[in-house]
Amino acid sequence: MTAALSLFRPFRPGVVIAFLLSLLALSGCGINAIPTYEEQAKAAWSQVLNQYQRRADLIPNLIETVKGYAAQEKDVLTSVVDARAKATSVQIPSDVLTNPQAFETFQQNQSALTSALTRLLAVSEAYPDLKSNQNFLALQSQLEGTENRIAVARRDYIEAVRKYNTELKTIPGRWWASWFYPEARPMQTFTIDAQSREVPKVNFD
Repeated sequence: MTAALSLFRPFRPGVVIAFLLSLLALSGCGINAIPTYEEQAKAAWSQVLNQYQRRADLIPNLIETVKGYAAQEKDVLTSVVDARAKATSVQIPSDVLTNPQAFETFQQNQSALTSALTRLLAVSEAYPDLKSNQNFLALQSQLEGTENRIAVARRDYIEAVRKYNTELKTIPGRWWASWFYPEARPMQTFTIDAQSREVPKVNFD
């Protein structure tokens, strides 16, 4: 028996070398897709954060401008200030993209700020002088442009995450993940909150 086993020993290094060579050949068959898609998703996430920060930076000047014409709208102004503070003061953990609870908290805070800003802009309709103020018009235009950029950044992030998560779930990506990237985890993506899904009510009374 020992003699029989010894016959295979000379072939073992060759088998190992062949296996390693086959892995190198497979590098062009998707073995690098997971880290590539992961980096793309992270880059898309950075753009999402940049656009949300851009929006947050516009709010202080917007508040001061509105306050000059509609100081009596204290509740609306306060809601925007509070929502901005909550959205910008929460420390985003490094694992936010793979942490469902942290990602949901981030999304809820940003959604709350969006709602507060929507109410503020709606209130401005009742103040003609404010609506015609050049500073307000400029800020409103910048805010609208930023909201569009946020939408694009979120769309790009969702698509990047879709590709990454799909790679983790399908073959051969599942094999590469189990063999070479065991730390890879599915990433979280944006969802439409309940308020956004509500059909606007129109009252003709």
